[in-house]
Amino acid sequence: MNVIDTVPSPVHLTAEAAPGQPEPTPALEQLYRGFEQEMLVPLWTQIGDLMPLHPKSKAGAHLWRWDRLVQLAEEAGRIVPVGRGGERRAIALANPTLGGRPFATPTLWAAIQYLMPGEDAPEHRHSQHAFRFVVEGEGVWTVVNGDSVRMSRGDFLPQGGWNWHAHRNAASKPMAWIDGLDIPFAYYTESQFFEFGRESLSAAERIQPEYSRSERLWAYPGLRPVSQPGEQPATPLLAYRWVDTDRALNEQLALEAEGCAATLSPGHAAVRYTNPTNGRDVLPTIRTEMHRVRSGARTQTRREVGSSVFQVFDGQGTVTVGDRQWQVRRGDMFVVPSWQAFSAQCDAGQASLDLFRFSDTPIFEAVHAYRVQIDAA
Repeated sequence: MNVIDTVPSPVHLTAEAAPGQPEPTPALEQLYRGFEQEMLVPLWTQIGDLMPLHPKSKAGAHLWRWDRLVQLAEEAGRIVPVGRGGERRAIALANPTLGGRPFATPTLWAAIQYLMPGEDAPEHRHSQHAFRFVVEGEGVWTVVNGDSVRMSRGDFLPQGGWNWHAHRNAASKPMAWIDGLDIPFAYYTESQFFEFGRESLSAAERIQPEYSRSERLWAYPGLRPVSQPGEQPATPLLAYRWVDTDRALNEQLALEAEGCAATLSPGHAAVRYTNPTNGRDVLPTIRTEMHRVRSGARTQTRREVGSSVFQVFDGQGTVTVGDRQWQVRRGDMFVVPSWQAFSAQCDAGQASLDLFRFSDTPIFEAVHAYRVQIDAA
């Protein structure tokens, strides 16, 4: 007997009297047993799940409170070493609807990373694309391919896949930040690679320049070095500073007040971090943006193909995701699943509600599967 014939079939089919299904008969049951034996599944029994009328995400909307994340990260800092083995003291957000996997959405990983004073997170590299975003604190430096990059509040630090990187805390206090990666996407597509690097950084990599080499070369709006022709798939600029992001958002709202069409909707300014070599997203699989909603304003309601993770950078407000609604404040993180309605409103009395967002939109745009539906504010 062929070995394959002895494998129990994972396919189980039942003839049911239901709309769109064939009439249950002994012949149909016999046909289904044949399908099971040969590992076959007819589309007519699965079409509602595989081809629904609109996306039905396996991920649910969920909120994580920043004060609780930091509290647990501090405890981990006292208990869990950061060296080889654990590799990073990174604590991933596990969406409760995704079966306990350390995934925020089916394609996106989000984690809080915590580094104690004087600690080094050892060097490694991976094919997954990544970034760091700092909601509070400073004094940690990330070293990417030997380039020391300062991390401070509001800074966005992208890093394309397969680049060597390590972190070190040169301050006298611990520091926490969030990591975003496309780990779930790489996991499901079975495309991941990883490699350990050096155990420690060199003395030259422990310097603390105000600006990294990447910033000195690339961080000039509208200008690119002629010595660096051609496109790069991920941005070569390793730090997008908060002072520039903040000014861009303020100017959009100021222009709106002057009667210019500069915002997404009344009171809603937004910027997208871009790759200076081609004007597209900073990372091939991840879109990153900063949104500012002025006091009392509300965004339009949006449904989009693909999922997003938000972190409240500053302010307080109300966010609505599908049938869920939360009051959020600085540091809180939440998930917006594919095709679930999302809107945000800034509380009156707050200067603004600032939201950092990252999404998997570039993946869907690349395969021409992206759609968006926008309702008026």
